[in-house]
Amino acid sequence: MSRAARRRGGREGPGQGGVNKTPIWIMSGSVVAALVVVALVAGPRSALSHHPAPRIDAHEMHVMPAARYANSPGVGEVYEMAAEMPEMMDGVYCYCLCRNTFGHYSLLDCFLTDHGAGCDICMQEAILTYQMTKQGDSLDDIRQEVDRRYRT
Repeated sequence: MSRAARRRGGREGPGQGGVNKTPIWIMSGSVVAALVVVALVAGPRSALSHHPAPRIDAHEMHVMPAARYANSPGVGEVYEMAAEMPEMMDGVYCYCLCRNTFGHYSLLDCFLTDHGAGCDICMQEAILTYQMTKQGDSLDDIRQEVDRRYRT
């Protein structure tokens, strides 16, 4: 035993050759807290994690009326597609980066205004989402295909 430990009544402190007396529950709690922080910071590592969860209130009223685009039939048709399946459109990330520029939540938001009408990426993603949904593909299948085509 060291001379300092003898002066303290025979107790050796941490780092002086003695046993660390920190309760196990404090050490366990610290480890669990650290793991929670790492999980929250890292977030889900799914390749699909950037796609939004479809909102409960996503419906055709979130889409500009197709009649507005009567002079642009192709555009009107895509707005009709978006109105027909808003739940699916709402679960797809838009690669035109309108989330950053306009604060859009999902592909559906592109068709709430004239934005979708003037954006080839929005239009193409909406057509793909519509076609794949009609073929019976799942939202995850659609997301994977959108990612494959548009992720750079």
